[in-house]
Amino acid sequence: MNCKNCNTEVNSKFCPDCGQPTSLKRIDRHYIIHEIEHILHFERGILYTIRELITNPGQNIRTYLSENRSRLVKPVIFIIITSLIYTLTSHFFHIKEEVINFEVSDKSAIGSILKWMQGHYGYTSILTGIFVAIWLKVFFKKYEYNFYELLIMLCFVQGISMLIFAIFAFLQGISHFNLLSFAGMLGVVYTTWAIGNFFEERKIGNYVKALISFFFGTMTFYIIVFVIGISIDMLTKS
Repeated sequence: MNCKNCNTEVNSKFCPDCGQPTSLKRIDRHYIIHEIEHILHFERGILYTIRELITNPGQNIRTYLSENRSRLVKPVIFIIITSLIYTLTSHFFHIKEEVINFEVSDKSAIGSILKWMQGHYGYTSILTGIFVAIWLKVFFKKYEYNFYELLIMLCFVQGISMLIFAIFAFLQGISHFNLLSFAGMLGVVYTTWAIGNFFEERKIGNYVKALISFFFGTMTFYIIVFVIGISIDMLTKS
């Protein structure tokens, strides 16, 4: 028979070319449990990924980019999961204090955009990462990482930042103390350290450039958001 994926002739249980099994098991309860375990198990799962990104983010991300992409959870999946954890935690405890806080009219376009950002901080963080990656490319040009590699690195780093927010949102929910501001500072500290560690951990200047890149990227993102919002308001009023 031929492989249903790549049409290569198959004489065993798996395609010798692409590895596709000749017959797929029916999706049932065991399949769902296995898929959840595959994501959550400690060895080469999300818990393992979290541990490695906390203890030695630079080396582990570099290894992912250039040597082995099976040890860590896929970066896009990782940041989606961690952002979802933060979103569910903040919604469950009805966390009203947001990291993003601007006093603008809800009736304006910029007000609507900022309100969405306040309620979807995880997605906002992902979008901000695009602009941070652009500035990292400027400040760390000599390392010759391309934009997409830097974006993947930021997915891992921002994923841990999302977990920091989730932990402090949980603590705020049970203690009723305002802790998210502290989470924001801790998130910036981790991000700066992880980015500097990714390039060259022994160079102090890399940590400074990492902080500047993060600040510039965040400011660039918000400037663009305000420009878009103000432009929409001007067009709708004219």
